[in-house]
Amino acid sequence: MKPLYEIIRKPLISEKANLLKDSSGIVTFEVNRAANKIEIKQAVEKAFDVKVKAVNTVLLRGKMKRVGSNIGQRSNWKKAYVTLEEGQNIDFYGV
Repeated sequence: MKPLYEIIRKPLISEKANLLKDSSGIVTFEVNRAANKIEIKQAVEKAFDVKVKAVNTVLLRGKMKRVGSNIGQRSNWKKAYVTLEEGQNIDFYGV
């Protein structure tokens, strides 16, 4: 297995992600594009000490961006929706 910091890049904290977390127990992460669902599940369980029920992944295309007369594209990236078992919770804020 790859190191955790190579699989999980960062948690995605947004209004939609917080609603999913509160209602369904689904947490979202930005992950390495080469990581598969099994590696993501093992990395989340090891990093946050929780039980994972399921992992769904989505490949997202980078947006076209323009700065002055130059046109470029952001990198493509992968998002993981991690469903936690009942009673499990990940607290990113530590409050």
